[in-house]
Amino acid sequence: MKFAFLTAAMLVCVAPVAASAQTAPAAAAAPATPAAAVAKFNLDTPIEQLVADPKAKAVLDADLPGTSTHPAYDMFKAMSLRAVQPYSEGAITDEMLKKVEADLAAIK
Repeated sequence: MKFAFLTAAMLVCVAPVAASAQTAPAAAAAPATPAAAVAKFNLDTPIEQLVADPKAKAVLDADLPGTSTHPAYDMFKAMSLRAVQPYSEGAITDEMLKKVEADLAAIK
């Protein structure tokens, strides 16, 4: 009786491991998201990286003029637009960020 209980307990413990071992190769074989489908820049990209890219800088200059020439640029350049927004005292609105996000996503 004890043997039957131990055997059943061992099977219960081993079954999930065996099942997960069988599914692991299938998950590894799943195709990765193509790099082209992922936006090059987004609202979490550090501002200095945006300014360093001519196309992204053009988006900032059009959508948030003065960002790269702001007197405090050195203080916030390592931050993302999403991180800077709360400190902008309302100067950077959600609507502005949506526009920037869409324009950055269009960069190829």
